[in-house]
Amino acid sequence: MRLLLIGVCAVLLAAAGAEEGARILSSKSLLNKYAVEGRDLTLQYNVYNVGSSAALEVELSDDSFPPEDFGIVSGMLTVKWDRIAPASNVTHTVVLRPLKAGYFNFTSATVSYLAQEGGPVVVGYTSAPGQGGILAQREFDRRFSPHYVSVCSPRSPLHLAPFGPSSTLPYNHG
Repeated sequence: MRLLLIGVCAVLLAAAGAEEGARILSSKSLLNKYAVEGRDLTLQYNVYNVGSSAALEVELSDDSFPPEDFGIVSGMLTVKWDRIAPASNVTHTVVLRPLKAGYFNFTSATVSYLAQEGGPVVVGYTSAPGQGGILAQREFDRRFSPHYVSVCSPRSPLHLAPFGPSSTLPYNHG
């Protein structure tokens, strides 16, 4: 019985030792409600170190946006941090401009880091937003722009409301 207890303790200590070091969790999110051709598209990357020590030489790289389909407005698609402390996070934002309308598969970015000083490079991936549509500018304007013609039409009840007798107020000079 004593031998079994010692064996269980040894396994638990070995498992606890394997969990030492940095452990990175990361996500990739589109912040826009609609992706529209020719309009800014904001991406946010969140990198969390949930491990017990600092993550070293952390590199985030996203090569899923071909230059012929997306222009970079602000930010970089490859960034590096010397270290990310344990139980902390960093956020990186990139603003792109889609150059073409159509469907696009928003895939994950790659994250590489050292979990411990002198250890092997650990490679992981962010979450992937998935496939989404990029609307043509003309289609977006047709769906979501205000329709002034129908509101200001002479036959519209809204056309007469501001000019009727109920909208005039007497002016007192005293």
